[in-house]
Amino acid sequence: MATVYDHRDDPEKTPQAANDLPDGYRPSADEPFMNARQLQYFREKLLAWKDAIHREAAGTLTQLQVDSLREADLTDRASSETDWSIELRTRDRQRKLISKIDSALRRIEDGEYGYCEVSGEPISLARLEARPIATMTVEAQERHERNEKVSREE
Repeated sequence: MATVYDHRDDPEKTPQAANDLPDGYRPSADEPFMNARQLQYFREKLLAWKDAIHREAAGTLTQLQVDSLREADLTDRASSETDWSIELRTRDRQRKLISKIDSALRRIEDGEYGYCEVSGEPISLARLEARPIATMTVEAQERHERNEKVSREE
């Protein structure tokens, strides 16, 4: 079982600077939960994810500027417009995702990252690895979704 660790209690153990993580480092339940190394790992993971989204968005913008809808055939034009519509919807979803990434980065700085916003319990490392923007434990998320479903049905 992981030990809960609050890096704010020990100034010498504040999150490490970039590139201080050993190659291939993965957070483990054998170390204190949300220690400086784990926080740095998740910070880097979130920043890399955010950077990838920004690069994809820049690529989409460049492609939109270069490619104009010049297809003479109405069917080809409709197909291109549909493709661009899907691409732009994807970018909008990713824009919302960036705000969640920024929120997770703020939680790292505030010492709240990795803890459920409902119960205060640690979120499993496996869940954070799969979804680093998670704000609830699996159990709290399931309860939230069940309550949401019930309220929609009423």
